[in-house]
This record gives sequence, structure tokens and C-alpha cells, in this order.
Amino acid sequence: MRHQVSGRKLGRTASHRKATLSALSVALITHKKIRTTVAKAKETRMVIEKLITRAKNAVARETGGTQKDVHARRVSFSFLHDRKAVSSLFNDIAPKVAARPGGYTRVVKLGQRQGDGAELAVLELVDYNLAQEPAAQKQASKASKPRRKRGAPKGTKGESPAKETAEVSKSAPSTKSTTASATGASKGDKTKKEDK
Repeated sequence: MRHQVSGRKLGRTASHRKATLSALSVALITHKKIRTTVAKAKETRMVIEKLITRAKNAVARETGGTQKDVHARRVSFSFLHDRKAVSSLFNDIAPKVAARPGGYTRVVKLGQRQGDGAELAVLELVDYNLAQEPAAQKQASKASKPRRKRGAPKGTKGESPAKETAEVSKSAPSTKSTTASATGASKGDKTKKEDK
């Protein structure tokens, strides 16, 4: 029995597991959000949190005017094997999470995959929450937009229908004669169509 044994094997050999976690980490650093299975997301989270903490501490040491922490970059590169990901990690992500004391990622469960029923999840960087920013803007624009009252015509915003009818009657006093002629014309059209 494997009581208290940390880590998931993910159905892979050690080298294949390391390569999978490296590829998922590079994808997360590059795209800030990835969709994978829950097990892989939780394993990747363990790895990426340590990488981000290492980068954050290295950047904090560099701000004192000292040289770049080359050793931290090399250790990160030995796992990621991607120069763009390492530079993004140290130049973009680490300064942005400098004030956050851990917990840089979030796992959101999505449900089961159609084909094999695997539990899916989204793994995203908390400070790069791109999905909720447009939603917050949409909520703000909805709140500021005036709403149409029930029963009001579609062109109005917030006015009562009684006010509109009063305005219409003032502008066109002979509406009865125009509506009568319009209904008469429409009745005539109907009889013509029925004759055909």
C-alpha cells in the first residue's frame, strides 16, 4: 500500500512524467492558462509553484543592483528546456507576483471529457485571470445602461408607456382617420389575395 506517498504517477515512466510536466509548465508560462486533466493539473501546479517562487526570489535579489541570478535561470532552464518560457518567467511573471506569498495558480474543474470520461480542469495563473476581466467589464457596462420598463416599446429606455402615448397624440391629432384608412387598405389587400 502506498500510504502517505506524495505525487501521482500519471501512468508514465519517470522520464515520461518529467517530460509531460515540463511541457505543461512551458504551456502554462506561455499561454497563462491551460486545459488538461485534473490529475495533471494538480501535479503541474506543484512544479510550477516552485519554479515561480525560485524566479520571484531571484528577481528580488537582483533589484538590489546586483548582477542577474544566472544560477536560478539555469536551474529553471534545466527543467523547462525553453528559452522564451524562462525569459517570460523571470521578466513578466516573477515581477507581477512579487507581492503574492505563494498560491500563484488556480485549478478550476470543468467536468468530464466526452470521449473517455476523464475529469478535466483549467490550470491558470491567478494574476493573469484573463477570463474574468471581460466579464467584469460586461457587468459594469450592464449596470450603467438604463433598462427598459415592462410594457414600454423597444425604442425607449426607462420611460412609461403613458407618457409616450400622450406625446404621440400631441404630435398627430388625426391618428384615427389615418389608422382607419390603413386598416381599410389592408382589408382590401386581404380580399385581393383571397380571390387569387
